[in-house]
Amino acid sequence: MPAAQAAPDPYLTVSQVTLDRTSVAVSGLNTYPVNITVKAGYHSGNSADDHVVLNVLLKRTGGTGARTDIASTDLKRTAGTIENGTWTGRLNVASTANGTFKVVGVATGPYGGPSADGPPLDPTPYSGQTLTVKGTNQPRITAAVSPRVVPWGKPYSITWAVTNSATGKPYGSRIPIGLGVDVPCAEGGSPMYRTGTNGLITKSYTAAAGDLMNCAHIYTDPYYIAGQWLGVARPAIVSAAPAKAAAPVGSIVPVNGSVYHVTLSCPVQLQRLYGASQWRTVGNARLRTSGRFTLNAQPAYKGLIPYRAYFPACGYVVAGLSKTFYIRGT
Repeated sequence: MPAAQAAPDPYLTVSQVTLDRTSVAVSGLNTYPVNITVKAGYHSGNSADDHVVLNVLLKRTGGTGARTDIASTDLKRTAGTIENGTWTGRLNVASTANGTFKVVGVATGPYGGPSADGPPLDPTPYSGQTLTVKGTNQPRITAAVSPRVVPWGKPYSITWAVTNSATGKPYGSRIPIGLGVDVPCAEGGSPMYRTGTNGLITKSYTAAAGDLMNCAHIYTDPYYIAGQWLGVARPAIVSAAPAKAAAPVGSIVPVNGSVYHVTLSCPVQLQRLYGASQWRTVGNARLRTSGRFTLNAQPAYKGLIPYRAYFPACGYVVAGLSKTFYIRGT
């Protein structure tokens, strides 16, 4: 659904929403067009109202498809006046809408676009018909990043694959697919490409794109049939050093460190070597927004004691370790 304001458009009133059918069957990458008629009025008094378009919104009430909501194309006024008119158009139903949907509202369009006052307004509620969708051979998008863990500041590539989720095989045709980075992944408008007949397409990305969201989607007007969003995996570059090289047994020694380019409040562990090879966690902290952390070591015996800082996987950053450092208990 479009991003919402605090209330529906105060100028829109809806008296009737009619779908020309209440059940459809659709397979694979196809869509089934359902005709929609809306009887409504718009009363702001602005001359630009003559061009107002509407979108009918449906929400899932049952079933197992990938879509939780679907929306009509931009419906245009085809009869009557702006204050008492009829808007008509289509709802393109995808196989990923498998299940049952109910008409829940009508919004002033275009779908997902800004209103005069900013982001889209809430839809005007309307409890309408139910549409049953039998969706089969639903498309699925997967991604393989190369290298699997992308070094900071390095370019990479992603091979996107479109397969039939029922068979695990490609559809055997060249499929239009949007491949975006950052803003288009949230707001739409990704550049369009085509897969090979094997359902694959490989795209190269700049180093800067690795810090942003990457996405691929198959589109029907005005929503995604299927989509995949991902952030590339990054290595944890962990550094840590004790405030003192030696300290009395039982005293507290701050260990200061950082995790490169990570500003999330991720956990960090202080580990101590037991015996010849067993590392155990002896302290915990969280990253500050600066990417730095402070752990507290406490020498347990006299002699040279090995420590290290361990960063568990967090967000898109894989697990990592600092170099081993030592504190001498005295």
